[in-house]
Amino acid sequence: MGHLHRHMHFGQGHDWHDIVEMDWPSVRADIEAASLTESDPLPVPEIDLGLAASARPAGGASTGLSWSALDDDGFERLLFDLLRAFPRYQNVEWLMKTHAPDRGRDLSAERVIQDDGGTTRTERVIVQAKHWTTKSVGPADITGTLAALSLWEPPPIRVLVIATSGRFTTDAVTVAEKHNADGKLPFIELWSDSRLETLLSQRPNLVASHGLRP
Repeated sequence: MGHLHRHMHFGQGHDWHDIVEMDWPSVRADIEAASLTESDPLPVPEIDLGLAASARPAGGASTGLSWSALDDDGFERLLFDLLRAFPRYQNVEWLMKTHAPDRGRDLSAERVIQDDGGTTRTERVIVQAKHWTTKSVGPADITGTLAALSLWEPPPIRVLVIATSGRFTTDAVTVAEKHNADGKLPFIELWSDSRLETLLSQRPNLVASHGLRP
């Protein structure tokens, strides 16, 4: 700051050059910060909005959703619509549990797999919905689901997705990881609330149509 005052005092040509090139950059942040009060809006970085739009940013920002706005049936319908929105999912359908104590319904779909060699195949996926907002999915819930999968075969099930509007306990995650590491079928995927929120952040139409916006 002392150099700035000295250059301003003399005001010669080389002084103004030093102010622009050296003095002002070193004190600019402090001066601008001191000029703002708590009631002033935050400064916005200088950006060309046209250039920003032409960059076509991809992805979405996840945000907390109002899971309590859904009942069990609404959560299942949300998953049904979400699966149908995936480009590599086809033949999405309901599976009714005629003797299920929770009157729940699983979903069945075919996931399209394409490799770099040009081969295309499909694998059958079962998605179980657990609209639990007050408790986490535990290991017994996973092993119980695995035991009941034979009700939906044939055709063989390659992937089991357990989707919850809540969380999974650490033991549940351990059970699923060990099952997969042992090479057992079906492969287990755990979709927690945070993963669903990330998937839905890219599909705001589903968030709006199911009333999930806080």
